[in-house]
Formats: sequence, structure tokens, C-alpha cells
Amino acid sequence: MTREPAAGAVRGTAVAVPTEDGTADAYLTRPAGGGPRPAVLFYTDAFGLRPAVRVMADRLAAAGCTVLVPNVFYRRGPAPVAELPAFIDDASRGRLLRRLMPVMRQLTPGRAERDAGAYLRWLADCPEAAGGPVAVTGYCVGAALSLRTVGAHPERVAAAAGFHGGRLASDAPDSPHLLAGRITAEVCFGHADRDPSLPPEQIERLERALTDAGVRHRCEVYTGAGHGFTQSDTAAYDKEADERHWAALLGLLERAL
Repeated sequence: MTREPAAGAVRGTAVAVPTEDGTADAYLTRPAGGGPRPAVLFYTDAFGLRPAVRVMADRLAAAGCTVLVPNVFYRRGPAPVAELPAFIDDASRGRLLRRLMPVMRQLTPGRAERDAGAYLRWLADCPEAAGGPVAVTGYCVGAALSLRTVGAHPERVAAAAGFHGGRLASDAPDSPHLLAGRITAEVCFGHADRDPSLPPEQIERLERALTDAGVRHRCEVYTGAGHGFTQSDTAAYDKEADERHWAALLGLLERAL
């Protein structure tokens, strides 16, 4: 992966990605100059594609990547699928999540894996994306989507990351951690230690599944961080934990792409 010396020298645009169930609106960003760059598939948190997420994707592009951020809830409509305030405080967070929960439930594991295939095929045909394997990163519900993508499409993914993910290793028969045996990529997870959606027993279960499957991985618990610590437009944002996440993610991409 080639790093760009001038952060912010990126070009972002809206794109449309055809899937088996319709068309996903998405954001594509890449360095402003040069040829095709290593591709990263970026899964958002539950609040979806919005300005703060585009800023995150642009930071990845400034590091030398071509980044695709799909609206994973496209079946409900274009992003944002719920009206969002400029800043999501604790009061609005609960109200929004109650509205979004039915939308999230519609994205079943089967649909998520089919959609992942569509996003990866689109990147394979994208002139701005270099050929070869891609990386995947995800946040909140996107961390589970990242894990499902690397498990369902191991031939296409060289690295996968997830941060403040929820329900990554539950007792459900379709829990994402059960795909560990299919993973061939290097993976990296950053967990919040104050996150009720991923209690210690699930953190341990995920670690054990990856270890038993022989997956190259690093799973870290960010002490003092809460769920959503990377999301700058929410009250959960934690600058120290966020910068730690960037160091882990960019290090993974440097090794893998």
C-alpha cells in the first residue's frame, strides 16, 4: 500500500452498486492522482452512510486506498434511511436505534453475504481499484459484516478489521464467529471494554474461535472506550481510542495490501 503524502488530496463521488436485490447507493473515494490503488470495502455502523463516515473513508483514501462505502440498508432506501441529527447525543441515540432495529434485522446473514459478493465484484471491475485481494473494515454492525465477508469470500479478502462490533460471537447458530474456519486473511479487532453488545464471554469466544482455526489475528480491548468510539459525530466518540484504531487499521493494511 502506497501512502499519500498529502492528506485530503482525495476525490470522492457517489456511485451505484448493482446487487441481486436491487441497487446499493455508495460512496467511492480514492487518491486524487495516480493509477489504481488497493481496494478497501468499508462497512458503516448502524447510523449508516453520512458525512462523518465519508471523512473516515477519505482518511483511508489519503493513505493510498480506493475505498467503497455501501449503504448496506439500501433495501429500505437511499442513505440515510433515517433522519439523523448533525450530532447524535445519548438521548437521540436510543431513539434512532429503536427506529433502525427493524432495518438492521432485514439484513440477514444470507443477504449480507450475497451483498458482500456484489460489492467485491463491483470493486473487481472498478478502474480505480487495483487488481487482487481487497481489505474489509467495519464498525458496530459493520464489524459483523466484515467478519461475514472474510468468511464467505476468503478468496477475495486479504485483510479484515472490525471495531466496537456487537454480537460477534453469540450463541446464535449463525453467529459470525462460526465462520472462523473459512478465514485465510489476517484479521484485527478492537473491542470497547464498556460495550454491552459484546460482553467478555463473547470476546473470549471470538478469540478462541480464531485461535483454534489458526487465523492470523490480533484482538485488543480498548480500556475505557464505549461502543461507537470511532464515530466522531456521536457522544460515544473517544479520540484516544479512535487514534489507536487508526494505527491498528493502517498497520494491517500496510502489511496486507
